[in-house]
Amino acid sequence: MYSIDEKFLQKVETLDLILKNSNYGSFGGNHKSKLFGSSSEFADYRDYMAGDEITKIDWNAYQRFNKLYLKLYLDERQAHNKIYIDASRSMVFGKGDKADYALKLAAILAYISICNMDKVSIYCIKDNRIEEVAINLSSKDAYYSEILKLNNIEFSGDCFISESLLPLNVGYGDGLSVLISDFLTDNNYEAGIDHLVDRKRDVLCIQILSKDEVKPKIRGKVQLYDSEDNNKIYKKNVNKDVIIAYEKALNYIKERLQNYCSSRNSSYLFVQSNADEGEVFMNILTQMGVLK
Repeated sequence: MYSIDEKFLQKVETLDLILKNSNYGSFGGNHKSKLFGSSSEFADYRDYMAGDEITKIDWNAYQRFNKLYLKLYLDERQAHNKIYIDASRSMVFGKGDKADYALKLAAILAYISICNMDKVSIYCIKDNRIEEVAINLSSKDAYYSEILKLNNIEFSGDCFISESLLPLNVGYGDGLSVLISDFLTDNNYEAGIDHLVDRKRDVLCIQILSKDEVKPKIRGKVQLYDSEDNNKIYKKNVNKDVIIAYEKALNYIKERLQNYCSSRNSSYLFVQSNADEGEVFMNILTQMGVLK
């Protein structure tokens, strides 16, 4: 059982205070209109939903229609942020804390989206397909009624990011796409990132690694199994030279992903799964421009 529970959600709610007391920017950078004029120009109305800022209610419209509406301006159109969680077996390597952290990050990002008056959908990537987890959340009521579904994700099999994303209609220029994975794979992920970028979406890749993956403690003669294919067995004498080679390879994997994201004008965030939750909150907020 994973730890998206009442205690965790109470911590997530503290983001409200941070967001309300900070000079924060648009989540994902996609709110500013690429087609129209200044941010003071009226664009549209939408229905008021529980948790929305009451200062944005159009009281004149309420007097006329006896219904609450929010006024949206050209730089405040509702985005649709989409979060994709790698649900492969490698995410439960060791104690399974990578999987647990992935769920927490998805819950945090979804909550930030709703606080910023955006719509959000959460999916998991299972082998070469995308599965819906919590879709079209646009209010805090919807968030609390749906977010516990994250605990039902089963982490198994492989993860083919590009094969899963390429057939999808991911939307065009209407929000942020987040990929949460350890990215420890030979499978292609570049084409999937390109697909999202070509669709004019903002992209954030969050790479999660466990403490043991960053600093492995194993030494001596060991028998290792591929975390996504138990038929692949490796017998190795793990000494200092092997650890040094491993660390170089891991740094290459991280830098390759980071550089690829940078070359596509996308964002990259590295998270170690034993990191303090409060620190991760702040890193995410800063990375996404929510905190200045």
